[in-house]
Amino acid sequence: MKIVVCVKQVPSTNEVRLDPETNTIIRDGKQSVINPFDTYALEEAIRIKEKIQGEVIALSMGIPAAEKILRDAVSVGADSGMLLSDRSFAGADTLATAYTLSLGVKKISEVDLILCGKMAVDGDTAQIGPELAENLKIPHITNVSEIIEINDSEIICRTITETGKRLVKTKTPVLLTVLKDINMPRLPSIDGVINSLDAPVAVENAESLGANKSYIGLSGSPTQVVKTYIPERKNESIEIKGDSETKSEKINSVIKEVI
Repeated sequence: MKIVVCVKQVPSTNEVRLDPETNTIIRDGKQSVINPFDTYALEEAIRIKEKIQGEVIALSMGIPAAEKILRDAVSVGADSGMLLSDRSFAGADTLATAYTLSLGVKKISEVDLILCGKMAVDGDTAQIGPELAENLKIPHITNVSEIIEINDSEIICRTITETGKRLVKTKTPVLLTVLKDINMPRLPSIDGVINSLDAPVAVENAESLGANKSYIGLSGSPTQVVKTYIPERKNESIEIKGDSETKSEKINSVIKEVI
């Protein structure tokens, strides 16, 4: 079974900086880590590989420095990585990103299973997985909490919904977005870290992927970030004195002001 895991490089701090001209996040690779939700997808891919054999390829779109998270993926059990990196990919929203990732999956070819984390912590949209599946014209299952059965032709999953849990069965190829409840990601071994240094990481650009320039980067993004900021937290207290009736009236007055 050939498994692709989509991973993203995200800032390891809340202090996100924006380019003043494009209003896009500045991704310079400094203080960046693999998206936490993607680590669960990666772990599940490795467990499937260990159970029924196969190949795990970590796929990411980003700046050249994002190669590090692909090698980090190899250090815990992935076989190889593919980085989609090109200046023309910059500023992509979820639609343009999903399109670009779909080209990467097609480049890998003959993929049976695609695993994604529930969402990225720097965007919180949870749109990439479903949009990627639509680009590839394959079924997708979201919010997967457990893979019950899997083989080369079909898969049975347990998913979490707003009303409870459900079992879903579908044929492969298929895309799953997984929840953090699905497993506990492992730490890299010493041998894994050593192997990751020389692991194959292919780098593809817009030309090698055969990308339609009107579908990638800013030009292919119908939505754009206008502003981002960290909310200010204020801790204020009010001391209310007097008898019970007076306190009650003052508390009522404060509540009305807040509402």
